[in-house]
Amino acid sequence: MPKGRSRPRPDEAPVFDTARRGEIQVDDAAVVTYEWGDGKRKVLVVHGWESRASRFAKIIGELVELGYSPVSFDAPGHGDSTGRTTNIAEYLKILTRLHREHGDFEAVVAHSLGVTATFLSMQHGLRTGRIAAISPVPEFAYLVDKFCEQLGLRDKLKDELRGRIEREMFPDEEDIWHRFSVFAGAEEVSVPILVIHDDDDDMVDPPHARRVLAAFGDHARLVTTQRLGHRRIIGAPQVVREVVDFVSVDAGRQAHGLETEAAK
Repeated sequence: MPKGRSRPRPDEAPVFDTARRGEIQVDDAAVVTYEWGDGKRKVLVVHGWESRASRFAKIIGELVELGYSPVSFDAPGHGDSTGRTTNIAEYLKILTRLHREHGDFEAVVAHSLGVTATFLSMQHGLRTGRIAAISPVPEFAYLVDKFCEQLGLRDKLKDELRGRIEREMFPDEEDIWHRFSVFAGAEEVSVPILVIHDDDDDMVDPPHARRVLAAFGDHARLVTTQRLGHRRIIGAPQVVREVVDFVSVDAGRQAHGLETEAAK
């Protein structure tokens, strides 16, 4: 259950006022979708927890100008969609539904939990030519462990929490602690991957970006930033430029003043 809904910002309106809005039903929620462009060269944009599609307005605006057709949505309990709660399984339903409707995507641009959901969806047939992963949550288990760490819960309580999640949230899912992860099936992913992470991220510890980098070998690269944190990173001009270059022309190892490190 998100603690609150982030509101659209005034500078996001020029891009989102031009979107074609739609709606899909996911469980009990009406999920608002957004589309731009002529339907060619589609790029899927996936927001994270307690966020919304409009946070990508700068990236989306530039992609539209370059002739791409971004597709995005507000998850249940987020943005303009209905509902009060959501989970990674609902993200999976949304992403696979959008893939069925739009076909393969030239790229996916995702942030935070949206990155985890993207890789989970690839296990279920979503296809894309490249992935820009901003501040990636490495695995669903990380969220649970981080929550327990912040509350100072003992191992016994953490084990009980994990058991209740398995029984009550995902009773029909098997092996969620392995499958709900960026790393599950990593050996089968061969598309270019750009990982962007801030050294001052207070939500996902920076060393996890290097775990993601290492999992995908020489077709992944890491760009690091400073003083942007977990959320402001999405709209930072240097990050917008890096993502747009990666999606549009794969600007090799240009870093626009940022530190770039190739996977070893």
